[in-house]
Amino acid sequence: QVQLVESGGGLVQAGGSLRLSCAASGRTFNAYTMAWFRRAPGKEREFVAGINWTGTYTRYADSVKGRFTISRDNAKNTVYLQMNSLKPDDTAVYYCAVDRGTFVSTALADYDFWGQGTQVTIPV
Repeated sequence: QVQLVESGGGLVQAGGSLRLSCAASGRTFNAYTMAWFRRAPGKEREFVAGINWTGTYTRYADSVKGRFTISRDNAKNTVYLQMNSLKPDDTAVYYCAVDRGTFVSTALADYDFWGQGTQVTIPV
């Protein structure tokens, strides 16, 4: 089992920045692919960004490329999502997820463990 706890969400004006953190506990963290997903009001959960276990490969949704950066610190069992140039369309609950495989998948079904989520709000 892996437990995930997200933090860092909040309300920020358009154009601002936030940094989300996801602290993992339980089994070996540094062997897993990690990702961030989000669910906007009235929409399905969608892939945002993912990172392989060494931190050498990252993958992003087109909607966040150039604005968001995913990173991880295996010594701290933590993955981060730096979000810059935030837009109202980024408003969502953001979830951290773990995939015990090595491929950075964009599919929800490939992820084995999930956090409870943290709210990010960008007012219009």
